[in-house]
Amino acid sequence: MSAYQSLAISYDRLTRDVPYGEIFSFIQAILAERGIAPRSAVDLACGTGSLSVLLAKAGYRVTGVDMSEQMLTMASEKAWALLGNRPFFVRQRMQRLALPEPVELVVSCLDSINYLTRPADCQETFRRVYQALAPGGAFIFDVNTPEKLQAMDGQIFLDEDDDVYCVWRGEFDPASRLCRYGMDLFQRQGRLWHRSWEEHMEYAYPLDDLERYLTQAGFQGVRRLGDRRLAPPEPGEQRVYFYAEKEK
Repeated sequence: MSAYQSLAISYDRLTRDVPYGEIFSFIQAILAERGIAPRSAVDLACGTGSLSVLLAKAGYRVTGVDMSEQMLTMASEKAWALLGNRPFFVRQRMQRLALPEPVELVVSCLDSINYLTRPADCQETFRRVYQALAPGGAFIFDVNTPEKLQAMDGQIFLDEDDDVYCVWRGEFDPASRLCRYGMDLFQRQGRLWHRSWEEHMEYAYPLDDLERYLTQAGFQGVRRLGDRRLAPPEPGEQRVYFYAEKEK
């Protein structure tokens, strides 16, 4: 089964520990440090829309983009609770991003870029983001580092609550640079449990490659930052943020 098809309905319950508020605050801190105050934003690979909603509540005009119809359904339901300025959600692949008008900010969080398992698709995504940005616009994203994905090899993880039980196993192949993790998902349906299985894959991008792809796409002012820190990444960092600008 394709990624996030069955997981979508339980995704928020299994990711309660994701610090969306801290991620949003970090994005705001980066922009403040750069003296940028965007009004429009794209949440690229927005998933169930948690970050999209935070951006909208802060006054951004938000477009959420994701390839999963099931995740977008959950995002739309979540955003419906907003009284005004609801995000607009679009089903697109990252490497096919196309907007009717430029935006001033594109963000892509929670290692979504790693899900581009072909470097050519990553390069095309960066080109599309560059084209989608207005002059002076900013692109902020994070990635799981190769060190983190390599460390997942052979690991077994468990997430659960009263109505969902998820076991996933990591496997890293150094030759292909792919980390695969299969998820066994059990979801309560009345008195019964429904079992499904999904496979997720992430590509271990060397950070130097990502910086080169950004530069080739036309970006300038490329910076690497530690995990929610306005400082360069430390050795062995497991998550790294990138910041890049489109020239004015």
